[in-house]
Amino acid sequence: MAIYDGIFKTLGLSDWCATEDTGGPMTMAELLAQANNGGGDADGAEAVAEATPLLETPFPSLDVLHKSCGSVPRTRDMTSAVEEAFLNVKDGMKVVLDPLTQPLSWLLDASLAGFQATPWFIMIPLLMLLTYYASRSWSVLALVTGSFLFMAFIDHYNYAIQTLSIIFVCTIFCVALGVPIGIAMSKSNTMQRITIPILDMLQTLPTFVYLIPLIFLFSVTESKLYGIAIILYAIVPVIRLTDLGIRLVDKDVIEAADAFGMNSWQKLTGVQIPLALPNIMAGINQTIMMSLAMVVIASLVSAPGLGVLVLRGINNLELGVGLVSGFCIVLLAVLLDRSTKAALGRINASEK
Repeated sequence: MAIYDGIFKTLGLSDWCATEDTGGPMTMAELLAQANNGGGDADGAEAVAEATPLLETPFPSLDVLHKSCGSVPRTRDMTSAVEEAFLNVKDGMKVVLDPLTQPLSWLLDASLAGFQATPWFIMIPLLMLLTYYASRSWSVLALVTGSFLFMAFIDHYNYAIQTLSIIFVCTIFCVALGVPIGIAMSKSNTMQRITIPILDMLQTLPTFVYLIPLIFLFSVTESKLYGIAIILYAIVPVIRLTDLGIRLVDKDVIEAADAFGMNSWQKLTGVQIPLALPNIMAGINQTIMMSLAMVVIASLVSAPGLGVLVLRGINNLELGVGLVSGFCIVLLAVLLDRSTKAALGRINASEK
């Protein structure tokens, strides 16, 4: 653009800008422009640039400035630099992360094998007992029983069990990691200020983006690839609500605990966590829902379960397969949500 050419000349950067551009392959837009100009007519390009109305002057982005000054890097130079920086540290990260995350692979594989090896006539009654123990609700028990019998009747039981086993392991990891982090945040304002931007990023990052760096770090055949993605995506609610629940504990109750001579550990385990339990359970409920949502996305990187059927329906344009498996996912989400909310209702009633 002529306006930016003039700016670089005014700043005395003409010699710097005259550096020959050797910055990689041309973009498709540049190739088309070159073809339309018959091999690149510089005079014609300058005429077009000078004829550009002032009100239509483009924003001085990297690509626009690069046209006026070859030394200015292009957008794809920046993205290439980010990629190269990640690839340079990838091997070092793998050395550290592989042993740390290997237990996750073992637990995911063991859970998947255990759930699938258990016969349906044992697994379904076990799920019924667990549901009734947690909720004490006959309506929730009927919902869980009917849902699994329906999915078994239409041959989606194995896929549902695979999805359930992944959610089971990832939720345990989220609670085991998230509750202590939330407690630490509630005890330190500095840690809260540091952690909240990270949680905001994890909560707003598009789900597919979680998979991109993990694909470079781990093999697609490793269970921890999708396990880490699910945990990073689903751990945020339990951290936030644990922090919130403990901070909302009445100060008068804390003062009473101090008056009784309780130390910090006794106050935490005997007063704060029990009073914050409704909020913590609400966080666990949201973590389970987000785990289920991410399990479907993680089918793109070999995660088993109902997401595989959804992906098959998309790839093969099988409308029925996609809709039925999607309905089963909704059914699984509803029964998990109702079960955890019923358990939360019991906790709230006991607190009152």
